Amino acid sequence: MAFAVARTRDEAQLYLELHPCPDCGSIETPWEHSLIEADGELAISYAGTCPGCTAEREYLFGLPERETRVNGWPTFGGPEPSELLDAGQWMAVADRAAAAVPTEPVEAGRVLAVARAAVDEVVKFVPAGQDAVPQDEFWTPEGRAVRDAEPGRFRLDRLLVVRDTYHDLVRETGAR
Repeated sequence: MAFAVARTRDEAQLYLELHPCPDCGSIETPWEHSLIEADGELAISYAGTCPGCTAEREYLFGLPERETRVNGWPTFGGPEPSELLDAGQWMAVADRAAAAVPTEPVEAGRVLAVARAAVDEVVKFVPAGQDAVPQDEFWTPEGRAVRDAEPGRFRLDRLLVVRDTYHDLVRETGAR
């Protein structure tokens, strides 16, 4: 049994935030992570007890083939596209971050950095030589809903403009 790969801790943490407790809807689970063997494979286990309903929760993630070089915050992954979130889910993360930019410059820079990094993740789904994210890179209902609402947002030229705009705004805040 192969587990979907968590390329970095930031990506795993984001995945956990996007998957609230199925029993009570809480996202406040204090996670403990460790390297384990499961089904004969090494995996990263994130386990915890939901504070809302005391449900025991555990997610298992595969290890990346090579270590992802962490370059600032957030670092969601290397050059390959995510196996945990689809292109539409990444765009939704960018949208939520961009819609919640605080007025305090340092915090604004951190929130915009998440939006920029999430759009970078969407770009990774565009195959070399193509001009848009292919349909099969939207494998969740949430991701397909984001795509279906405005498919043109997933054209490479538009993605690069949005990413670069967030990058410039991060720089303007003085954050890195």
